[in-house]
Amino acid sequence: MKTRMNINQAEPAIYKAMAVADNYLPEFQLDRKLQELIRIRVSQINGCGYCIDYHSNDALQLGETPQRLFALAAWWETPFFNDEERAILKLAEEVTNISQHGVSDNTYENALQLLGEQKLAQVIFVTITINNWNRIAISMHMVAGE
Repeated sequence: MKTRMNINQAEPAIYKAMAVADNYLPEFQLDRKLQELIRIRVSQINGCGYCIDYHSNDALQLGETPQRLFALAAWWETPFFNDEERAILKLAEEVTNISQHGVSDNTYENALQLLGEQKLAQVIFVTITINNWNRIAISMHMVAGE
C-alpha cells in the first residue's frame, strides 16, 4: 500500500484541530491504558492498521500485557477484562458502529452505573477522537510503522 498524501502537509489546520482534542485526553480520569485499549479496539473495527500499530506500541509502553492486546479483538470471549473494561469496550464498539443500531439503553445504563457520568463522557470522547483519526489514516492510506 502506498500513502496517498500527507494530509498534515496539505492542510496543517486539520492536525491542529485534532491535536486540540488529543491534548485533553491525558487530563482525563480515565486510565491511560484503558484509553489505549479503546483506541486499539475501535481501530480494529475500522480496519486502521496504522492506528492499531501505533496504539498497541503505546499500550505496551504503558504496561499493557501482550496477552490482553492479542485477545482484544474478542474481549467478550476471554477472562482477561474486568466488568468496567467490558462496559467500556462494549460502549466504544456501539459508538463506533452507531449507524447500525445506535447505542443501546442496556449498554449505556451499564456503563453509566459502572463509570459514572464523567468517565462515561470521557469514554465517548476518546472513542469519537480515535474514530476521526482512523478516518484520516484510512483515507490517506497511512502505512503502519512509518
